Amino acid sequence: MSISEVNTHRQSEALYERARHVMPGGVNASARLNPALGHPLFFERGEGAYLFDVDGNRYIDYCVSHGASLLGHGHPAVVAAVTEAAQRGVLCACETELQVEVAERLLRLFPGAEMVRFASSGTETTWHALRIARAYTGKWGVVKFEGHYHGVNDTVGFSHWPPLDEAGPAEAPRAVPDSAGIPPANGELVTILPFNDVEALERTLRAQAGTLAAVIMEPINYDSGGIRPTPEFLKALRTLSRELDIVLVFDEILSGFRVGPGPALGTEVLPDMTVLGKAVGGGMPISAILGRREIMEMCSPVGPALHSGTYNAHPVLVAAAHAFLIEVTRPGFYEHLNALGDCLYAGMRDILARYATPAWVQGVGARFGLFFGLDQEPRNYRDMASQDMAMMAQFHRACLKRGVYLHHVSPHHGFSAAHALSDIEETLDAMERAAAEVVAA
Repeated sequence: MSISEVNTHRQSEALYERARHVMPGGVNASARLNPALGHPLFFERGEGAYLFDVDGNRYIDYCVSHGASLLGHGHPAVVAAVTEAAQRGVLCACETELQVEVAERLLRLFPGAEMVRFASSGTETTWHALRIARAYTGKWGVVKFEGHYHGVNDTVGFSHWPPLDEAGPAEAPRAVPDSAGIPPANGELVTILPFNDVEALERTLRAQAGTLAAVIMEPINYDSGGIRPTPEFLKALRTLSRELDIVLVFDEILSGFRVGPGPALGTEVLPDMTVLGKAVGGGMPISAILGRREIMEMCSPVGPALHSGTYNAHPVLVAAAHAFLIEVTRPGFYEHLNALGDCLYAGMRDILARYATPAWVQGVGARFGLFFGLDQEPRNYRDMASQDMAMMAQFHRACLKRGVYLHHVSPHHGFSAAHALSDIEETLDAMERAAAEVVAA
């Protein structure tokens, strides 16, 4: 189907009506209901850079499974590895040689980390990492940053994207629960800070040092569109956490492997613990906790902190991760991603400027945010939250009907290594026509 054809979604709409009778909201994750359409899209298959829905429409994919499909959909190396592992028998709750090799590969890519434990989802890794940090320090409190996301984790499920009328003052945000059902008592152990505010960071860490077990953060705040930490903030964070015996946890579930074959910030700052997910499995559900030996050995049976799971290091998933790590360390992998990003981001900025549309394109590595109504780089969640959501929804709808699939949440865009420059050119053509439609409306 040509990208210029207007897509229809009759089969998706019909499936949505069926799904609503058997699944709450007709979806299996709250964010899958697309507000730009009023229903989710139902997909039949993915191939490389493309998604195909049940109506036969083809889309160039700029959600890429929320970042899990960095290699693209159905990468041959991942498919072959998964198939071979499954044919050997689907084994659960056991140890294999390949998991040792994958752990060794990860440690070579993440300087400062000395040991690894595997899990199945990002939420599991953040939850377990904080448990391990608490066991190590003997303290309970956690600092997280407003606008940062660490999974559907009741431990730190606060102030991801809080309504501004509930969020409190910018310099001292309130801990706003991300969901009903999170015990208010959990919020008493969580302190929310503004990102990139050195003064608030130092004041809080020094005042609460006796009770703080960990600081957890996205090293690049991709969940708010790719907001980068300032050098001053990073330096203060590492210096203070080390001085005050507070475990520094980098949540690299969205940021890991997006800029290079390893941590998003390189060796600029080395955390005490790192959690990985999404991309590391090549599209399969595997995650990992990495950390310094003395911290990781708090895990039983060596230490007192329980970390367990039937599907931890499942052989099929470990095989997918092994294939992924081989691919991202091949020569030229990131040169290709960077060339795609340079072309896409420059093209988007040019289009928006020519149509006199106030918007900011925040491209960092293989993921990007697109914020209508902003004219400068956001430094924290409050900056991002001032965007024009209505215009964003218009643009999403206009792109979708031209065959470009953007996630309906403005910060959650990205591309894969399966994209080609021809896909970027096709995308920019569609985006130009979408921008013209939005401006004319």
